[in-house]
Amino acid sequence: MKLTLKQLQVFLAVAQHKNTSLAAQALHLSQSAVSASLNTLEQYYQVQLFDRVGKRLELNSLGQEVRVQAEQLLGQAQALESGLAGYKDLGHLRIGASYTIANHMAINYFSDYLTQFPEAKIDLISANSPDIVTKLLNYEIDIAMIEVRSAHSDLLLEPWVEDELVVFCSANHPLAQTGRLSEADILKERWILREPDSGARQFFNRSFAHLINEMPIYLQFRHNEQIKKAVESGLGIGCLSEKVLGTNLESGNLVPLALPAGINLRRRFYLATLKDRYRSLGAQYWLRLCAAA
Repeated sequence: MKLTLKQLQVFLAVAQHKNTSLAAQALHLSQSAVSASLNTLEQYYQVQLFDRVGKRLELNSLGQEVRVQAEQLLGQAQALESGLAGYKDLGHLRIGASYTIANHMAINYFSDYLTQFPEAKIDLISANSPDIVTKLLNYEIDIAMIEVRSAHSDLLLEPWVEDELVVFCSANHPLAQTGRLSEADILKERWILREPDSGARQFFNRSFAHLINEMPIYLQFRHNEQIKKAVESGLGIGCLSEKVLGTNLESGNLVPLALPAGINLRRRFYLATLKDRYRSLGAQYWLRLCAAA
């Protein structure tokens, strides 16, 4: 057999980084060694796996098919190697999670996971849900923990926990006295929200679809803490996950506001993996931990 695992590693690194120089840095090889390995692979089998687009190397249709099989094969080889090494390296895992999930939920699973795999290294990457999905599709992470459902055909989605967005104001805001929000209030009050690409904002926009074009969106932030601080200082009203607001609502510095009938802010989070990708023992265990929550 002429095909080697090192060639597959090089191929997958170039597929991920779309550039031989960046792939070389990731693999701690010279750029010439990466280019030579890739050229040898393509020339020996007389195939072209990438389309050259300027300085980028984009996988073509054949390359996409080979990538799936290469990931499976390399994943199984790594699992075998870990087993032969006495499970010393078993359990290394790359988790991608939305900001809300990363900061308020994912970290809760670390203790149980590291008890099972004490030598494991866990990389927790946080970003907006659409960006996390992109990282999963590009094989940069093993599991995605996201706030919005994705219809991409390559994803295996598992419904996870329920969540609810809560509209809230500061304790000194006039609405705090009634604890209710009328439709007139929705159109009058200044809103402080997450940025448009976030899962929370996308769900908010759908829930208020009949009013969203008339609502005064005053400020938009990428991080939840900025929104809470802005609302607490009296700049407007906000809407965030109940999991983000827990201690603030308990202390009373932020006050939840009931919504008019017909507006439902309950939603579900999802766990996502790639359908055809080899699922390591560590990934399987992480998913079981989440499912038991």
